[in-house]
Amino acid sequence: MSSKSLDYENLNENVKKCQYAVRGELYLRASELQKEGKKIIFTNVGNPHALGQKPLTFPRQVVALCQAPFLLDDPNVGLVFPADAIAKARHYLSMTSGGLGAYSDSRGLPGIRKEVAEFIERRDGYPSDPELIFLTDGASKGVMQILNTIIRGAHDGILVPVPQYPLYSATISLLGGSLVPYYLEETANWGLDIGNLRQSVNQARSQGITVRAMVIINPGNPTGQCLSEANLKEVLKFCYENNLVLLGDEVYQQNIYQDERPFISARKVLMDMGPPLSKEVQLVSFHTVSKGYWGECGQRGGYFEMTNISPQTVEEIYKVASISLSPNVPGQIFMGLMVSPPKPGDISYERYVRESKGILESLRRRARIMTDGFNSCRNVVCNFTEGAMYSFPQIRLPPKAIEAAKRAGKVADVFYCFPFPPSQVLASVRKKAEEDMPAIMASFKKFNDEFMGQYEDNGGYSRM
Repeated sequence: MSSKSLDYENLNENVKKCQYAVRGELYLRASELQKEGKKIIFTNVGNPHALGQKPLTFPRQVVALCQAPFLLDDPNVGLVFPADAIAKARHYLSMTSGGLGAYSDSRGLPGIRKEVAEFIERRDGYPSDPELIFLTDGASKGVMQILNTIIRGAHDGILVPVPQYPLYSATISLLGGSLVPYYLEETANWGLDIGNLRQSVNQARSQGITVRAMVIINPGNPTGQCLSEANLKEVLKFCYENNLVLLGDEVYQQNIYQDERPFISARKVLMDMGPPLSKEVQLVSFHTVSKGYWGECGQRGGYFEMTNISPQTVEEIYKVASISLSPNVPGQIFMGLMVSPPKPGDISYERYVRESKGILESLRRRARIMTDGFNSCRNVVCNFTEGAMYSFPQIRLPPKAIEAAKRAGKVADVFYCFPFPPSQVLASVRKKAEEDMPAIMASFKKFNDEFMGQYEDNGGYSRM
């Protein structure tokens, strides 16, 4: 055996066990094809700008001025930038100790944390404390930070919805904890069943696992459902009864494509329920600038807010955050701009509303195109996507395809995608430019129906 610390056989076993599907085998194969000059549409992660979504003008103007503050001293700056963008840039620069190149507090700039708290109060109708808000490099870093605080070892379990975003399974594995799955019900539009939750917890406990927290993703990733107020009340009551921390992944709260079931935050429902739950259920909520009509994934701006977390624990989280010194300052400013956008009467207000509304309306239309497209395919069914950025079809594979996958040494869903034609999409994400969607769905239908024709017989079918 090698004695070198960074040779593979000597690595941390948790690192080797960690799997992150959105950068897995299919992604690597697609990258190879792209290097060969093939046209590949990468839809394995929510990355709107990479797929044609245009950035909102106002936040880019403000951050441009913050990045190049000498422009503010140019007598002609008002000919290029609107007055409200200039004022906003001065506002954020005044919060820093030396511009965007200087570290901030490890929790983020106090002024922006205050703006986040004000946003939360407007959204939920209850005050929020800036001291319980930490700004992070995207929501993912916040999730990892909190899971790192909760997981003490292999016997600590985290309830995670299935299907899920692999951030959770990967991070739990990396930290040496245990993932405790609870299954969403596809026939109930990916609804959450409390009976299934109880069964998952009881089974984990019978295996010696202490279930310490529960994750909800609302709107769902990758399933696209919006949790109802009644469902959220059930979840909060369940967490209260089982002494679980609730981790509310709410990064898609702007992405709503129907009017019947609007986004409601877990925090608002908790506060509405009143004591004892509103005083005792521990809740950590996450948000980001990467989704919604912003789509600023590369800027890495996010936050988490803590509810009913003890001051001593908050101090410990602050201590660990301090190891990284500071979340990136431009990302913090993007977050400030997201939670305090132009107001009616501001010079940039009408343009901001026009751009953001246009993006959301287009996403809503794409949701319908995607759902209808999948449902037109052979052996494919798909629930309508209520929110988030994803459609999640069920693909029923013929027995011959399952057998062929086994012979090829691949799981069935990977086999279905290999060897995918260069023009095919990798996953069911609808952020590609709207005008491209019909052609994309036609291409997928052609691929799917040809695959089914190759393997179909009169036998039964298996879900992928």
